[in-house]
Amino acid sequence: MSISSACTEQEKRSLLQFLTGLSQDGGLAASWHNGTDCCLWEGITCNGKRGIREVSLPSRGLEGHISPSLGDLHGMLRLNLSGNTLAGPLPDQLMGSSSIVSLDVSFNHLSGGLQELPSSTPDRPLQVLNISSNFFAGVFPSTTWEKTRNLVALNASNNSFSGWIPSSVCISSPDMTMLDLSYNQFSGYINPGLGKCSALRVLKAGHNNITGTLPDELFNATSLEYLSLSNNQLGGTLKAANIIKLKNLAFLDLAANGFISGKVPDSIGHLTKLEELYLNHNNLSGEFPAALTKCTNVRIIKLRDNNFEGELNKVNFSTLSNLRILDLCTNQFTGPIPESLYSCNNLVALRLSLNQFNGQLSERVANLKTLTFISLSENNFTNVTNTLHVLKSSRNLTVLLSGNNYKHEALPQDETMDGFENLQVLVLSDNHLTGPIPPELDVLHFLSELDCSNNDLEGPIPTGGQFETFSNSSFAGNPKLCGPILARQCVSAEAPPAPITTREQTMDNTVFAIAFSAFFVVGVMYDQIVLSKELITSAARGSCPAPTGFPTPALRCARVELRDGDTPAAAAAAVAGSRRAAAWQACLLAQGWHDELRGGKALHGLARPARTQASH
Repeated sequence: MSISSACTEQEKRSLLQFLTGLSQDGGLAASWHNGTDCCLWEGITCNGKRGIREVSLPSRGLEGHISPSLGDLHGMLRLNLSGNTLAGPLPDQLMGSSSIVSLDVSFNHLSGGLQELPSSTPDRPLQVLNISSNFFAGVFPSTTWEKTRNLVALNASNNSFSGWIPSSVCISSPDMTMLDLSYNQFSGYINPGLGKCSALRVLKAGHNNITGTLPDELFNATSLEYLSLSNNQLGGTLKAANIIKLKNLAFLDLAANGFISGKVPDSIGHLTKLEELYLNHNNLSGEFPAALTKCTNVRIIKLRDNNFEGELNKVNFSTLSNLRILDLCTNQFTGPIPESLYSCNNLVALRLSLNQFNGQLSERVANLKTLTFISLSENNFTNVTNTLHVLKSSRNLTVLLSGNNYKHEALPQDETMDGFENLQVLVLSDNHLTGPIPPELDVLHFLSELDCSNNDLEGPIPTGGQFETFSNSSFAGNPKLCGPILARQCVSAEAPPAPITTREQTMDNTVFAIAFSAFFVVGVMYDQIVLSKELITSAARGSCPAPTGFPTPALRCARVELRDGDTPAAAAAAVAGSRRAAAWQACLLAQGWHDELRGGKALHGLARPARTQASH
């Protein structure tokens, strides 16, 4: 055997046994021949006389089980079988390997529990373990972590692990930098032992059943940059003395716990590296935490669904030049929109709905050139003419919701504006709209969703153009409407065709159509229709058009849960073939899943198996 051909017969047998255990080999059999050097086989990397060092077969369409024979590759350092459809247990020989430093079996159908390693087992060299997005269940075996003292990254998210989070994970692995236990069924209190992870930079334990308060010891992990404990049942208050310790924090997500109460301490202003803050869906109170204006790097602030109150004029938003998303909906804020807010030139999404704001929009809203989503509904704003006028320069505006504000005001009939041509979804259902459907709506060429159901509209439904793409459900519940799409004959006149317009006419007609759509809405509108062509890194989490097979999401500001345990990327894939696919993708982006859907990560997420058990 030459130095370059370091494959031993024992290694070859181990690989061929693994191949035999596959019901679908993804074409490996064409490369893995018994009579050839296994160092030349696809997915195999060798290193001179040391033999096989790496087996890398991600996303190869492999089906079957993982043979324990892979544990006999005593020189293997890295094993990557992620993104396949492998089932059955994870062999103990891999977890207990004396050579493997990186093991990735994420996004498969593996099941069962992680077995306890015998107490006599020597320390293992494992540094990186990714078992996420499988069907593993049971409790975390404490002795396993006691034998993996070199562990620096553990991702066990998106499984069905239960019980308490063991403190031994950090106590035994002092160099742990990343721990992701989100989307499981862990319960009980947060173990104070997690504070002993002095090197921990990322801690994710959201979407579990964790109760109690945030232990003071947790904040001893002062290296934390990313802390997510959302969608649990945590309570208590945010202590100023604890918050100030996490000066490296860039991402803080305590959303949807429901029981976190009290005021946001001023010490949050010391988190100068903070970029994203999610405190929504809790029981927080007091005024807007003005100390946040010291966090000049912040891009996302979500405080919706709390009990905040008071006026925003006391807050100097002009220091937040990087702010892209501000979500304050469903609180008790009062007064006008502060002028300083219009200095946030990078603002993409502004959600102020379901408060008690009043007054008018300032002409300085024209400074917000990147604004894509603005929601003003369910407040006490006035002067619809002024609102139309100041928003005409927002050419990137994709969603404009302003229902139930301008009581007893007449729409302007002589305004000449453009800037609304990017509208993609228009939902006007369940209001008291009257009169005919303007055929001029057809000039909104990006309009992919129209819902005028359950109103008092009348006359023929326009035909041609965009109207040919809408289903009859878009117009149901309007007994005075007629036309072929409803199989209801019009008595007096044929349905008017969609107009052919010049550019000048298009601008005028667009104004009329948008005035009809955005400002004539009375009553409760959907506050979550989020669409954009490029879209908003995370404009708002809320309801999207509901595809077949998924429950209708909650209205207003409720966080969307497409299907228990499913990531938005997987849900988007489920409707990828439908007419609503574009609307769903845009809506998911706008709900704060930009990173998951961006680039190749979306495709990676789609490899996730369908869940049979709900995550919490």
